[in-house]
Amino acid sequence: MLSTGLNRREFIKISALLGLGGSVPMLGGCTPRPLPGEGEVSRVPTFCDMCFWKCAGFAHTEDGQPWKIIGNDVDLHSEGRLCTRGTAGMGSYQDPDRLKRPLLRETGADGVQTFREVSWDEALNFIADRLKSIAQRHGADRTALLNHGYGAAHFQHLMKAYGSGSIAEPAFAQCRGPRDVGFELTFGESVGSPERTDMEHSRCIVLIGSHIGENLHNGQVQTLAEAMRRDATLITVDPRFSVPAGKSKYWLPIKPGTDIALLLAWMHVLIDEDLYDRDYINRYATGFEQLKQHVARYSPEWVYLETGIDPDTIRKTAREMAAAAPATLIHPGRHTAWYGDDTQRSRAIAMLNALLGSWGRQGGLYMKESVSLPKYPLPAYPAPKSDFRAAHGNRFPFANAGVTNAIVEASIGADAHYKAWLVYGTNLPMTIPGIRPQLQAAIDSLELVVVVDTMPSEITGYADVVLPECTYLERYDDLRNSGERHPSLALRMPVFEPSYDSKPGWWMAKQLGLRLGLEKYFPWEDYAEVIDWQLKQVGSSLDEMKKIGVKNFPRTRPKYFAPKQEVSFPTPSGKIELYSQQLADKGFDPIPEYTRPEQPPQGFYHLNYGRMPAHTFGKTTNNHLLFQLAPENTLWVNPLVASERGLENGEYVRLSNPEGIVSNKIRVRVTERIRPDSVFMAHGFGHRSRRLRLTHDLGADDSELMTNVKIDPLMGGTGMRGNFVTIIKETV
Repeated sequence: MLSTGLNRREFIKISALLGLGGSVPMLGGCTPRPLPGEGEVSRVPTFCDMCFWKCAGFAHTEDGQPWKIIGNDVDLHSEGRLCTRGTAGMGSYQDPDRLKRPLLRETGADGVQTFREVSWDEALNFIADRLKSIAQRHGADRTALLNHGYGAAHFQHLMKAYGSGSIAEPAFAQCRGPRDVGFELTFGESVGSPERTDMEHSRCIVLIGSHIGENLHNGQVQTLAEAMRRDATLITVDPRFSVPAGKSKYWLPIKPGTDIALLLAWMHVLIDEDLYDRDYINRYATGFEQLKQHVARYSPEWVYLETGIDPDTIRKTAREMAAAAPATLIHPGRHTAWYGDDTQRSRAIAMLNALLGSWGRQGGLYMKESVSLPKYPLPAYPAPKSDFRAAHGNRFPFANAGVTNAIVEASIGADAHYKAWLVYGTNLPMTIPGIRPQLQAAIDSLELVVVVDTMPSEITGYADVVLPECTYLERYDDLRNSGERHPSLALRMPVFEPSYDSKPGWWMAKQLGLRLGLEKYFPWEDYAEVIDWQLKQVGSSLDEMKKIGVKNFPRTRPKYFAPKQEVSFPTPSGKIELYSQQLADKGFDPIPEYTRPEQPPQGFYHLNYGRMPAHTFGKTTNNHLLFQLAPENTLWVNPLVASERGLENGEYVRLSNPEGIVSNKIRVRVTERIRPDSVFMAHGFGHRSRRLRLTHDLGADDSELMTNVKIDPLMGGTGMRGNFVTIIKETV
C-alpha cells in the first residue's frame, strides 16, 4: 500500500487492470424489439448535465428501461426544448465504459503499481485516514478541491466543513474568469451563468470570438434565432467563418490576437462621431474624459494595420451598433482565456456596451433574478487557516475564485503548500493548457489524490483512489436556481437506481464527512430531505416537483432600468467605471491598452480551437449516441495552405508545436472558412485513456500542443490562443 511519504504515481491504464479490453459492444442487434411506447411508460423530471446550461426535461422509461429524454414545456430557461446533447443523455447512463466500482492503487512487491477493486468502506476509510493524517501534520487547509460540474456542490460543502478554503474550478482560470472580472471591474457585477443577454429583443448583436450555434448553449441559440427572425443585424468577429458568421451581415476575419485594437477603434468612432449614449454615460458612468483621450489614437486607419479590418468596415459596424442602441449587445462570450490580456479585453467589451447604453436596457443586458431559496439550516463553517489565495499570494490581485493552475504549482515539492487533492468531474490533463509536466510533478508530490467521476478519463489513471459517481439520471442534486429573466426552480431526481456499484456524490460526501467527524454538517439520511425542506420554504414540496419538474416564480423587481432611473452600481464609485481606479492602484492600466500579439514562426500557424454542436468538449465524446454524429475532430486548413503543403481533403496529418510536441492524427478539412495564417480544430478529442473505447486515439488533442501559455496578470487566467503549430504529413 502507499506510504504516508511522497510517492511517484505511474499512470495506470484502468482497462488493462480490470480486464475490460476488447471491442466495443454492438450498439444495436438483430433481435426484434417492440415499437417504443407499447409498454408501460413513465416519466421522471430531471435537468440536463450534458453541459452547464441545465435545461429541464423529463426522462421517459418503458417497462423500466431507458427510452428518451424530452424538454419540459414549462421551462422558460430552455422553452421546453433540448439540444442534440440533451436528448442523448441516456447514452451517459448506458455507457459500458463508465466507472463501476471503487478502485485503490497498490504497489506490489515487484514495484509495479496497479488498481484493485475494493468496497466502499475500504475506499472511504483509506481516504479519511489519509486526510486526518495530513490534517494532523499540516492542517486541514492543505487539502484542495479541484472541481467542475453541478454535483461538485456536495464536495464543496464537505471541504468547507472540514476547514479547507482552497476550492477551484477550471471554469474560472481556463474559461469565463477573465470575462467575469472584467465586467465586475466595470459594472460591479458579472454577467452570470447563463449570461444575462437579452438577445430576443436585440436589434444589433456583436459576437467577438463567441461561437453561438456551435456551442449549443440552448437558451442563447434560441434567443439569437429569435433576434435573426426579427431582422437584427449580426456582426461576427472571428478568424474563422463560423456558423454565426454565415448568418451575419458583417463577418470581420480579424488577425488573431488583435481584438482589443478593434474594440478601442469602435469606441473611437462612437466618441469621435458623437454616436454614444450621452445621457446614459452622464448619468451612470465615470471616467469618460479619460476614455475619450485614450481612444483618440486608435483610429480605424491605424487599427486596420493591426487587425486587417478595413477602416470603412470598422466605421460602418460602429454606426450599425449606434443606430440600434440601446438594443445593441456586444456579447460578453464565455470561454475568454485567450492571450493573457483577457480581463482587459473583457473590460473593453463591457465599456463598449456602456457607451451604447445597453446594460440594464431592453435588447442589451437585463437584470437577472433567482428565487430567494433559503439554505438548509446547518452550523457555520470553520474559518480556514488559508484559502485559495495561498496558491498564488499577491500575484493575481483580482482573482476572486480559485486559480486551478496556481493550485497545481503550489502542490509541487516536499515543501509544497498542498498535500492532497480531491478532483471532481474535471479531466485536468485535457483541461489546463501547458500543465502536463507540472501536473505530473504535483501528483508525484501529493500524499493523496482522490478522483470522483462517472468516466475513466485520463485523470483517473493518476489517482490513489477512484470513486465511481452515478450519472445525473441516477441521483439527486441541488435544485437549479439560476439567475435569469424569470426566476424558476428545477428538480433533478433519480430516474434509475445507481448502476453497478456507483454512488451519488451527496452520499460520498456524507460518508466521508462522517468518517472525518463532521456529523453535524450532514444531518440528513437522504439528500431528498434537504430539497423537500427548501421547497417547502417557498410554497412547494418535493412531491409537487416530482410531478411538474419546474416551478416558475414571478419577478420581484424590474428586468430593465426605468427611464432616467437613478442607479447605484456595486463599484467603489457607485458608477460604471470606464477608468478603473482599482486597476490603477494596483499598477495596471486603468483603461485597456492594445499590445501587438506574438506572431507564428516561419512555417507555423495560429492554433485556433473551439466547439462543435455534437459534443461538450471531451465530456461526451465516448457517448455512443453522440459518437455516431461526430467520432473525431478535423483540422480546418485554408486552400492556399493545403496547396502549398500538398494536403488533400480528408487525409490524416499530425501537428507539431515549436517545442516539438507532436499530436495524434487528425483529418484535414480544406476550406476557405479559415484565414491562411490559422488552423482550427474542435477541443475534446485525442483521448489517451484506453478505457474510453469509442473515442480512444480518435482525433487530436489541442491542449497538449498548448505550451505557450500567457498568464493574465490580473486574475491568473491561462491564455490558450497564443500557440502555433506546423503540419506534418503522414507517411505510409
